[in-house]
Amino acid sequence: MTVRLRQIALVAGDLASAEAAITSTLGVELCFRDPNVGVFGLVNALFPVGDQLLEVVSPDRDGTTAGRLLERRGGDGGYMVIVQTESRAELDRLRDRLPDLGIRVVWKSDGAVMAGTHLHPKDTGGAIVSIDAADPPEEWEWAGPGWREHIRTDVVTGFAGVEIGAADPATMAARWAEALDAPLGADGATVLLADAVLTFTPAGPRGEGVDGLTFTAADRTRAGETHEIVGVRVGLV
Repeated sequence: MTVRLRQIALVAGDLASAEAAITSTLGVELCFRDPNVGVFGLVNALFPVGDQLLEVVSPDRDGTTAGRLLERRGGDGGYMVIVQTESRAELDRLRDRLPDLGIRVVWKSDGAVMAGTHLHPKDTGGAIVSIDAADPPEEWEWAGPGWREHIRTDVVTGFAGVEIGAADPATMAARWAEALDAPLGADGATVLLADAVLTFTPAGPRGEGVDGLTFTAADRTRAGETHEIVGVRVGLV
């Protein structure tokens, strides 16, 4: 069974402006600010999209990975793609494969409810990839204790896909598929998760990175709408 898409993190220079754009465009509601991201030199805001999460982070000190990304790409954009395994045992299996694949782990956590594994972005390309597990699987401690109370699905009900710009889309797609042990699409430039599609496209002037998000529209008549928020293209399907 392939992993599922559980959370996307964007990075913004101005957190308040990013929050306003997210709530007004997607109709979602803030559920949590995680103090634990302070260890990375960040502040954040999390928004449930169905049982998935959209996060925006912003650096609050110099010398952070997020700050360097803002500088390198010339502004706001995608930051992290977080996938969820079906069990701790499956997470351990994927972790055990990483050394043989030449993929380094830059952060690892094993708590009572959540376990996470951040992969080195230089070894995958495009974004920080995190492979996580929750026990029970429907929980998501990163989103705070009462995140379900803030689910709003009037505009969007969940993620459908992520678009990642790459210098060589086929090579990056194969690398992500390898890291996640997920199938490649027939076109060789997509990775098929259990509930979403990762699409790798030629990088534009901003360089490699998460360039677009696709959401399932609550109102099907709005399918086809496009917007731009926090430096990424947003499409409704």
